[in-house]
Formats: sequence, C-alpha cells, structure tokens
Amino acid sequence: MLVVGKRDQMGAHDTQEAWRMATRIGVDVGGTFTDVIFYDDETGEVRVAKEPTTPAAPEQGVMSAVHAGVPDELIRASSYFLHGMTAGLNALLTRTGSTVGLLATAGFRDILEVRRGDRGDPYSLYWKPLRPLVPRRLRLPVTERIRADGIVHVPLEEEGIATALETFREEGVTSIAIAFLHSYANPAHELATEAALRRLGFEGEISMSHQVSGEYREFERTSTTVIDAFVRPGTSTYLGALEERLDSAGFGGTLLVTRSGGGAMTFAEARARPFETILSGPVAGAEGAAELARSLELGDVISADVGGTSFDACLIIDGHPQMLYQGKVVGLPVQMPWVDVRSIGAGGGSIAYVDEGDLLRVGPQSAGAVPGPAGYGRGGTEPTVTDAAFVLGMMADRTLAGDISYDTELSLNAFAPLAERLGLEVTDVARGTLTIANANMANTIREITIEQGHDPRRAKLTPFGGAGALFATLLARELELTEIVVPPYAGNFSAWGLLGADLRRTAALTRVLPLEAPAIEEANEMLAGLFEELEARVGSDTAPDATREVNLDMRYLGQEHTLTISVEADAGQITQTPESIRETFTRDYLRTFGLTMEEDAQIVSVRATTRAVLPRRRDSGSWQSPEHAASPRSVSAFSFTRQEWLDFAVVDRASLAPGTVIDEPTIILEETSTTYLDAEFTARVHPSGCIFISDVGGS
Repeated sequence: MLVVGKRDQMGAHDTQEAWRMATRIGVDVGGTFTDVIFYDDETGEVRVAKEPTTPAAPEQGVMSAVHAGVPDELIRASSYFLHGMTAGLNALLTRTGSTVGLLATAGFRDILEVRRGDRGDPYSLYWKPLRPLVPRRLRLPVTERIRADGIVHVPLEEEGIATALETFREEGVTSIAIAFLHSYANPAHELATEAALRRLGFEGEISMSHQVSGEYREFERTSTTVIDAFVRPGTSTYLGALEERLDSAGFGGTLLVTRSGGGAMTFAEARARPFETILSGPVAGAEGAAELARSLELGDVISADVGGTSFDACLIIDGHPQMLYQGKVVGLPVQMPWVDVRSIGAGGGSIAYVDEGDLLRVGPQSAGAVPGPAGYGRGGTEPTVTDAAFVLGMMADRTLAGDISYDTELSLNAFAPLAERLGLEVTDVARGTLTIANANMANTIREITIEQGHDPRRAKLTPFGGAGALFATLLARELELTEIVVPPYAGNFSAWGLLGADLRRTAALTRVLPLEAPAIEEANEMLAGLFEELEARVGSDTAPDATREVNLDMRYLGQEHTLTISVEADAGQITQTPESIRETFTRDYLRTFGLTMEEDAQIVSVRATTRAVLPRRRDSGSWQSPEHAASPRSVSAFSFTRQEWLDFAVVDRASLAPGTVIDEPTIILEETSTTYLDAEFTARVHPSGCIFISDVGGS
C-alpha cells in the first residue's frame, strides 16, 4: 500500500459554498491484479494498493485489496464505493454462466444460429460460427405474433409456456430468456409470459427482451437477452457477496458499478440489468483518460491499458471516448451503448511460445494471477511478457505491488527451452517477446484509429495499467507518436477513473419515422415515456438535478445502417426543427463517411439518457515528496531505440518535483507501475503529477 500524500488544497473552488466533499473508494478487478484507490476530497489524501485477483471468488480479492490499501476507519467514513467488475465478462469468456432456456416466437427458435445468414470471415473455408449459449433443445417456441407496428397478429397461447417450463425443469434451467418478435413495439406478450411462468411456480431469473433493449433487429436483441439471462444469477450472487463483505467492514455509503456505456449504476440496478456491466472493467480506464484529456486540454488521446491479462485501447476525441450502440463481446452480438474499447489477450502475463512452424508467438494465453509469471516464484514455469522485462532489466531490482519479489533466474530458466528450440540467446527471445507483444498492441490501436479514418500521430498516448508505462516508448515508436502522457497512479489508473464516474442511465426505442414535423412530436412522446421508464428503474435513485440528453439514430431512406447524432433538447424534449436536425445529420454523416446523399432522412430510434453528476474531485495540485523516496541509482537494461544494453538511471516517481526534466535513459518506479524511458526520449513532470514524455530522436 502506498500513501501518496496530500494534494495542494489551494484553489478556486475553495471559496465556493456549494462545494461538496466526497470520500470514495475505487476498485478495478483485472485478470491478474485487483487495483484499489482511495481518495479523500476533504484532505486530498490518496492511497493506492494492488493485490492478486482471486478468480474463484473475486469478492475475496476485492476485500483483500481494500483492506491492504484503506484502514478500517476510512472504509467506514467513505461515501462512495465505485467498482469496475469482470464477473459477467468472465462468465462469457469461460461459458460458466447459468443454464438458460429461451422462449421464442413460433418459427424463430433458431434465430441464434440463423443469425443474419452471413459469414464472420467470408474468405475462410474453415470458419465456424460460435456455438450459441442456448442449445436447440432449450430453445422452445411459443405461439404468438406481434407486428412491427405493435398490433397483435396471433394471440398468445399459454399452453406452450407450460409445456416449455416442464422441459426447462427437466434440464435444470435456472434462468429463462423471453424474446418475442417485435416486442419492442408491444411488450404485452412478454409480460403475460413472465406472469404465466411465475403462476406456474418458476422461481429462477427471467430476462425479457423489451426490458433489455427497446430496439429492432431480432437476432441482436435475442442475443443480448440471452446474455443477460446467462450472467444474471452469477452477477447477482457476486454483487450480493461483495455487498455483505463491505457491510461487515462498516461501509455505509453508496455502492456503484461502472456501466459498459460509461458512467455508473447502483448495485441494485446492476442486478436488474447485468448485461450493462459486461465491459465494466475496461471502460473505467477510458473514462479516466477522457477526464484527464478534458482537464489538461490534451486534445485527442489514445488510452492504452496494459494489465496482466489483456490490453485495452480506446480513442478519445475532444475529451470524449468513442461510443458504439451495438457490437460484439467475445464474438456474441450485444445491443447496448458501450464505450468503444478494443481488447486483446496481451498483457504482462501473456505467455510466449513457439508454434508448429517454429515461430515465436505471444498470447493470448495468460499465466493470470495463478500461478503468474515464472519470475514471481509462485509455481509458474511458462515464460511471459513480464519475465521478458525482468530478463532485459526493464523493471530494475525492486519489490512489486502485493509484496511480490521476483527472481530473474526463474525468468531466464523459463525462456531457456524456447531459446534452445529457436537456436537463439535467451535475451534475444526476451527481446522478441516484447517486440511481438508491442506489435500486437499497436495493431489494436490501428483498428480504432487508421481503420476508422483517424491519424494516430495526431493523438497523445496515455498509457496506464501495471505494464502500460513499461510499453509506452515502444508503442510510441511503433506508431510514430511523438507525445506520451503517463497519468498519476498509472498502475491503478482504471480505479482512479472510476472515482470520476457520473450516474448515468440510457434507454432506446425503435420507430421508423420520416424526418418531418409530426415525427418530432411523436419522438417527444416516445422520449417522455423513456425518461419515465428510466426514473422507475429498480435501484435507479435518479437525482433531482439529473440532466436529460437526447440522441437519434438516423439514416437516409433505403439504407440499412444508422448514424447516431446528438440533438438539442429541453427537459428531455427535442427543441430542434426537422431542418436543423437534417443539417446536424448531414454534417456528421459527411465527417464520418466523406460524402452525403440527396435522399430523404429517417429517424429510426430515439435514445434517452439521464446523467447525475457525483461530487467532483478537487483540481490536481502539486506532489509532496514522501520521506521514504528511494535514492537514485542505475542498472543495466536493454535499449530498444539503440538496440544495445545501456546504463539506465533508476528513480522513485514520488521524488520527482514538478518541472523536473529527465533527458537520459531512466526507469521510473512507483509501487504499482514502472515507466521505461528509453534513450532518445525526454520526460517532464507536470504540476498535475503527469509525466509528459517526448520523442526527440524519432524520424
């Protein structure tokens, strides 16, 4: 555990009587480590801790990390507990969720396998679709039919529900997904089916597609509903166990979880809508990077979160992460707002191996938290990215977070079999491991920049996570980036990002309308209903000062896909004219696709969002150097820019005063992260605590 010290408390906000204090704890669960950050707004005190994750019971790792970083009296005094969780995502990755039964409109039981009738990889003869979460024997039809305009075409026959429930009981189904055709237009049959299941004695979880998503596209809505049902029992159990442990520790404040679409939701709402927490963990870091970009006016930023198991990247434009409203998680379609964070299996624990063609590969397999890299001395024998950094001297001689001491000899031994097979020196294989891992990360960044029409060279790299700052200069050279901003608390920055989350809720409804005056009136009627729904959600606790935001999904007549635009609204009602909305749509369409069309425009879906701002943290002040800062020294480490071993200075980050400039190869240590400053790079410490790094030797 590290007590960073108090921030400079003199600022413009001090004179504002309306200033609100809020002591809070942020916890981000990763595949290898669980990160904790404590922040006291009244004193400016910050505490950080990093403990190994406990995959079998993540709530144990969470509480171990909390107790390691936060004294009991501060736990009891905290107002907010903000959590980035991976319970739902892990259940999908490992297919260890509940046994789900699906009730579908007669004739549509196979929609999860029919999908859209296309191929994920049209050029591969061996491509196979993912196996559905629900096998066919548990996808059962119900006689009913509602048209796209909401009119009942075939009445609901409840006899089929009873027959299906008998099958579900025989098969041990614990969670039922109800996904009827066009239920977004009229949910009456889904509600009647839920009532019938309860009358018949079903006590398990029930997910209804109209509550999960109010949008059209049956395959995507059905898939999202099944995912919700699949992760619902496990998510509820995990949150319940964590809440009990926090209660036992004396915490009496508000419990919040990060949403996949950014912002936060209460534990109660997360239990009711667990599908919205699938990407909870990766989003927190992107939100933190966006807040940093806004506060320091950094312009466009690429966040690069390198943890023990995964690498997560997000493009942030004008201080806002890019949003998607439909996508895939572990290959499964999900219909919900989510921050466009791209993840791959590349992190400190990623395992290096030699494939059948005698080529060196890295990941996606990971040593994870158990047993971890070989150098940790906890039973791991496979060579990892972290072991490669040990071999090359990039971590200096130090004790890692969680009181982990590493043994370089164990790392050397782990790489020896690969070196022998490849006919290379161990150090050469270690160099290759880091180079390959770095290339994989760079390719992910290219997906969210170059492939989306953005030049990454115009952005600043913001690395964080346990190994983010370790790869910063390598990534910058690979992508020809010239500026890097390493944030404070880099190893725990995702947890820091949690602390700035707002309470946010969204809902959407599909209704295809021509962009005319009557359509605006109808859209406003729909919005009134959506905002009423948001306020009535379980555990929503919508604040009285919450703002209302409106977005529209629009397209040109005849098109299949839509573009989401923001429109002006007052109290949740659209105030723009159709002509003005058309101008906004045309401008955004031109910026996105480089052209416009002459066809009429259509509104396809309306989106309602409520946002309640939590108490703001104080402005960043200057750092105070703690008394325990280590004395400067030097080690021999490999330089990737010079391709040779050099002497690297080793300094404690906490000892670097604002304005400090470093213009030599340096390894900057902090308890939860390591910054590797290669030759031909210079660093400057900003008053905010950030380290600004510039490439002065790149072409």
